[in-house]
Amino acid sequence: MKVLVAYYSETGNTEKIAKAIYEEASREHEAHLKRAKDISSETLNNYDLVFLGSACHSSDLAAPVKKLLKGLPESPKFKLAGFFTHSVWTPEQNEHGQALFDKWASKCIDSFESISKEKQIDFKGYYHCQGSPNLRIQVFIHCAIIRSHDEWKAYIQEAPKHPSQADLENASDFARKVMSISN
Repeated sequence: MKVLVAYYSETGNTEKIAKAIYEEASREHEAHLKRAKDISSETLNNYDLVFLGSACHSSDLAAPVKKLLKGLPESPKFKLAGFFTHSVWTPEQNEHGQALFDKWASKCIDSFESISKEKQIDFKGYYHCQGSPNLRIQVFIHCAIIRSHDEWKAYIQEAPKHPSQADLENASDFARKVMSISN
């Protein structure tokens, strides 16, 4: 199987996940790792399976990734799996995680699913994890999302640890599962 792992990353979080997926894919398949800016929608039809990753911007996929998805032809031959990183707690990390994720990152899932449905793409699912926010995003999170001093203290100690080794292993597991159902 020919696999492409393409991603958009500004701070390196999504790139780390992309590399973990690529390492897993390259074990048993012909795999390529590329930045989203280095490919076009037409490029994707050269692959059997495409993992497409994005940073979460304004609670949705980054504009370059959305543009790439919107430019896809209907019913392409490749299968698609998505991945993204975001800066909010996940449901597993915090009692408020689900509400925060739903408000600040869930549009990424909606975009992958709605574009796949619209374009009749065989969508194999998505993986997401927390990433370490840059200073500008930290300020936004502190001012707009996590105002409690105690919760902020816990967040700012935990967030820089991501993507963690466990996040990378989970990304590899995701890739392995997607490839097993895509053969």
